[in-house]
This record gives sequence, C-alpha cells and structure tokens, in this order.
Amino acid sequence: MTGAPLATHLRPLLASARGPGAAVAAVRGEERAVLCSGPVEESTRFETGSLTKTFTALLLAELTARGEAGYGDRVDRYLPFRLPGPPLTLLHLATHTSGLPRLPPGLLARALRSGWLSNPYAGFSEDDLLASLRRTRLRHRPGTRVLYSNFGGGLLGHVLARAAGGTGGDYPALLAERVTGPLGLADTDCDAGRPQATGHWHGRPRPALLMPGLVAAGAVRSSARDLLRVLAALLDPETAPDPVLRTALAEVQRPRLSVPRTGSRLCLVWNLRPRPGGALLHHSGGTRGFTAFAGFLPGSGTGLAALTNTAPTPLAPFIQSAYGALCGLDAAPREKVWTARV
Repeated sequence: MTGAPLATHLRPLLASARGPGAAVAAVRGEERAVLCSGPVEESTRFETGSLTKTFTALLLAELTARGEAGYGDRVDRYLPFRLPGPPLTLLHLATHTSGLPRLPPGLLARALRSGWLSNPYAGFSEDDLLASLRRTRLRHRPGTRVLYSNFGGGLLGHVLARAAGGTGGDYPALLAERVTGPLGLADTDCDAGRPQATGHWHGRPRPALLMPGLVAAGAVRSSARDLLRVLAALLDPETAPDPVLRTALAEVQRPRLSVPRTGSRLCLVWNLRPRPGGALLHHSGGTRGFTAFAGFLPGSGTGLAALTNTAPTPLAPFIQSAYGALCGLDAAPREKVWTARV
C-alpha cells in the first residue's frame, strides 16, 4: 500500500459493506476522497442513527458559546416542571451520565403494539417524552456512572430548542440555523420526507425512520460529502464561518471524563481513545435500515466516515472495519493532494 493514493486505502472498507449501497469518505491533511458503491452517490442521504447525537453535542456547544445555555445548567431550567432529586444538567445528558435509562419508560410497550418491526419510535411524541420524564426514576445519581441513553440524547435536543427560545419541537430548525446551514451541509437534516437511500434489514427494504419524540437522539440524515465537511471542520475549526461555531467545534472535542476500566474518555458525546500518535474520537449509529460511523484524529488531521443502507448486524463488523480503516489510514504514508470519486 506504500505510495497508494487515499482511495486505495478505502476500497477494502467499501467492499466490506453488506448492504445494497455504501459510501465512505476520508480526509487526511489536504487529501480528500469519496467512494460509493451500488445505487449511491456522494450526495445520497443515509439515516445516521446515533451519529445524530454528535450534531446535538455541537448544538449544545454552540448555544453555550453564545451564552444562551451552560453545561452546568439544570435540565429543568428549560422545562415546564421541576425534576425531583439531585440536579440533572445538560453536561450529564451530553456525557451519558444522567442516570436516565436507555429508552423512555413506556416506549417499548407502545412500539410492540404499533410498529416494533417497522417504525418503533413513530408513535412516541414530544409530549410523550415529557410525560415519561415525569415518571422516570434515575438509575444512579447524575454524574456518577456512564450509562448510554437515547432518552438523554433526545431530551438534550428538546431542552436546547427551549433554551434558544423555541419549543421542544424546534430542534430541526435550530440545527439548520446554527450548525448545518453555516457549515454548508445541504444533505443533512431530520426530514424523513426528503429523498434518501432505502434502508434494509435482513435483506428487506425498510420505511424511512420516524422519531418525533427523540429527534435529537437519532433522526439526522446525512451524506458522505456532508460528513466529510463535518470532519474537515472538526479537524480545523478555524475554517468555520463564524467564531461561535469555531469555539463549538473545538469544545465538543475536549475530554470531560474518564470511563472506568477502559482507558477511554468521553467528550461531548464523542468517544475518545488515547493512541500513541494522539487521540482518536469516534461515534457510530444504526437504525432498522442503516449503519453509520465517523471518526477523526485531530493530531494527524485524519478523518473517516462510512455509511451503508443495511442495519447493523451482531458485533457490528462494518463499524469495526471502519474503525480499523481509520487507524490504518492514519498510519499509512502520506500522499500529495489528491481527490477521488468512484
């Protein structure tokens, strides 16, 4: 692989995707590459699942940089009711230390009745989110343990929309105004009605994901070219169009806590793994029809995004392959500026 251009390093990852279509994108210094397979182009929109939470984290950092919210703010400062017990903060939600369960109480029972095999979140609204929060008992005191929570991610987006002066349902518009618009992400939003790739689960086509009550946890769609732009901005925040967004892009990368017994750290949503050559930040996502991964190494200016329109399988081999490809790309010899679209 010595002397091979950037795209050569990505082709094995593209071939490892088991879905009908896939797209991988990478940045390494001044190099850029986007490769696609199947009925996919670099602008094709994929559901990103929990990769959505990285956009929510960027929105949190943006509001904080503006002074409209604070990491230490109590969640119920922006809610129509007070939460009992110890303070639950925005930072707790963004680091999965809130104590909230993975899913809101009642969501699974409702999904089993209405659409577990098709659209399990479709019947869960913003009102349901708040009703569930009222009756939720925290699993642990906020800030004392890491417990991954889609509930917390969805609640964070709801609260941020309220902090910016809107309603909980204004998250998509706020994301467009503060993040995706300024970064020029034409393919990235929460709109299930716009054209997107068809997802597949066990080889069968799936309907577009609907998440009205947990939008900020998993409803963002994006493309390979947009995720490449996001990675480039994270690697060089000074390229962002305004100082507030530059601050936010840097803030999401700052470690907030160490994960016991793993050596890993948590930033704002992003997972951080220390490596000899510098930190690697990564996150992944999956829906009933799609798998997504994004990761980057700020020290070497290397980033990679991978998308496929099939649901994750046990042990998530595509995500593992994407992580390995990112590590390999970081270690591979550097090339002159070169762009590929296959």
